[in-house]
Amino acid sequence: MTVSTGAEGVSRLLQRQVFPLDRDPGVFPLYVDLEEARLDTDRHEIGGNKAAKDLNNAQIRQSTSTGRSLHPEQILSRTAVRVNQGQSISFGTYFNAFPASYWRRWTVVEKVTLTVRLSGRGAMLVVNKSMARGHSQRVDAVTVEGSGEASTFTFDLTLVPFVDGGWYWYDVVAGDEDAVVESAEWTALVPADRAEHGTTDICITTMNRPDFCAKLLGQLAEDEVLRPYLDTVMVMEQGTQPVTESEFFPAAEAALGDSLRVLVQGNLGGSGGYARGQLESVRKGTATYSLMMDDDVVCEPEGVVRAVTFADLAKKPTIVGGHMFNIYSRSRLHSFGEIVQPWRFWWQTRLDGYSDWDFAARNLRSSRWLHKRADVDFNGWFMCLIPRVVLEEVGLSLPLFIKWDDSEFGLRAKAAGYPTVTFPGAAVWHVPWSDKNDGVDWQAYFHQRNRFVAALLHSPYERGGRMVRESFNHQVKHLASLQYSTAELRHRALEDVLAGPRRLHADLPTKLGEVNAFRKQFSDAQLHVDRDELPPVRRKKPPKKGKSDIEIPGRLSTLVQAGLAPIRQLRPVRQMSRTNPEAELTAMDSAWFNLVKYDSVVVSMNDGSSVALYQRDPELYKDLLRRTVDIHLRLHREWPRLAAEYRAALAEVTSPEQWAKTFEPWLDEADDAAEPAATTR
Repeated sequence: MTVSTGAEGVSRLLQRQVFPLDRDPGVFPLYVDLEEARLDTDRHEIGGNKAAKDLNNAQIRQSTSTGRSLHPEQILSRTAVRVNQGQSISFGTYFNAFPASYWRRWTVVEKVTLTVRLSGRGAMLVVNKSMARGHSQRVDAVTVEGSGEASTFTFDLTLVPFVDGGWYWYDVVAGDEDAVVESAEWTALVPADRAEHGTTDICITTMNRPDFCAKLLGQLAEDEVLRPYLDTVMVMEQGTQPVTESEFFPAAEAALGDSLRVLVQGNLGGSGGYARGQLESVRKGTATYSLMMDDDVVCEPEGVVRAVTFADLAKKPTIVGGHMFNIYSRSRLHSFGEIVQPWRFWWQTRLDGYSDWDFAARNLRSSRWLHKRADVDFNGWFMCLIPRVVLEEVGLSLPLFIKWDDSEFGLRAKAAGYPTVTFPGAAVWHVPWSDKNDGVDWQAYFHQRNRFVAALLHSPYERGGRMVRESFNHQVKHLASLQYSTAELRHRALEDVLAGPRRLHADLPTKLGEVNAFRKQFSDAQLHVDRDELPPVRRKKPPKKGKSDIEIPGRLSTLVQAGLAPIRQLRPVRQMSRTNPEAELTAMDSAWFNLVKYDSVVVSMNDGSSVALYQRDPELYKDLLRRTVDIHLRLHREWPRLAAEYRAALAEVTSPEQWAKTFEPWLDEADDAAEPAATTR
């Protein structure tokens, strides 16, 4: 960290230019951007155009006019890059542009200084800024006069015009010879009491991913710049394949030394793992922050440093989250900012954003929507920095096992006056959500229960807005789609919601086993790795006029099918369907409007690893439909009472004392005897 004292305050390093040490070309677009590859902003600008939003990124990819590209050997070090003669490179990228509007809105910083060290005769350095609408403007430009040692260029830049959005960045054009950008730093004068950086505990919950987790520990341990920012790295080990048995663990353990703790406990899910880390962090009281991080991520350590720095300089205690990139397609961003839509009470990408964006196809500078600041309700706990004072004030995670723990915490903190900022330049690479089938598998129970718990706690509407009606509609859809295990799990989830908040802690160690044991009785939950384990397809009649049964119906057809599908489920099943499925559907084709046509069908799972047999059962359908009507009527009727009950119990359920009782079988005697550290509230 750079710190120097001046008349107006103390200078702190906010952000430095960095490059990927592994020199993986797949991530280059996040760090540097060849000017020749810049897209025509006006021709491809999408704004709010729905049709253009649906356009495949690959269709707007534009190759360089000269065929040149950044070669791995041009990256000279963590902070230096060579620009070949005649080449133009922009640093207006995810990791190297400066997110001015976020600093303007949330921190005490009012102006910044950009300092660049550049060599190469004739090289031009251009500083640019953008406005919230994405329009860019040149701020300043200089040229390197001679060869030899690097020249240092300094630019004083105000943050005043960035109320709604905008970035700063710089471009370099090599002139008469190759240029080298040795370093670039963004600094600011801050009050003296903000001179020293805080430290963070890192809380990693792991479950049978020993190599993934051990490699992550290695990434954290090997970064010398990050080391002073780390207090304790805690691994909550909840699996049967411990991280300590990974071949990569000894090196990480040796590098982290006494700062590493592996805490073994039963499988209490993500919320139980993170709550244990939060409890330990609050108890010892030595770190300023507690950072939640998944075990199946690849980390950019610089992002942790930036998150801590941003939180240090925030106007008030602020949760600072990172973004998630696709670990299999590393330039693809999953959501630039998330909210909980209050009427539906469902998490979603902001309406003015995108849930999937490929920076290799469309760079930051030409993507106007990325220049408006994205304010959020919460940040996923794949990477999320929480000030310890916030944990002390609002409590720890809810005991939800998985799903909605991070979003509920964000809403709870927001209600207490602590905002969440999803901060550009802080990110991890994570397994994408698109490969999961968690809407219909065992996780359906937790989705349903936890969403209702969160809504009862935080919905601004007397009866949860659209929650009850939408839940009923989805339940009927699952029934019509022959997904009886999913419907049963969702029903059980609502029964547990109605039982009140006192069972949440008690159910935490046992609920997953109960859910898995219960759903095994349904054929749609029995997965077959080998398709030939199931009978071949046979149909009484061929498709009408040889047409495919697979379709994407229009709006009128969808409405007609939605009205008729529940009635069709009452008809007797075709006898042949009991011995042979009538069709096979891929995961992408298994929408309800296709499933409702069959009495039995083989359906593949989203991850492509297995198939399941769906079979229509009119008697089970009638029983579940009756129970569905009853429980949703009861939910609507009792919502005000339930909401009051959950809100009254929230402080106790999330308290360190209550969590300590849940962790008691796994707490060390030393932990039990330890006095809680003095708080900084």
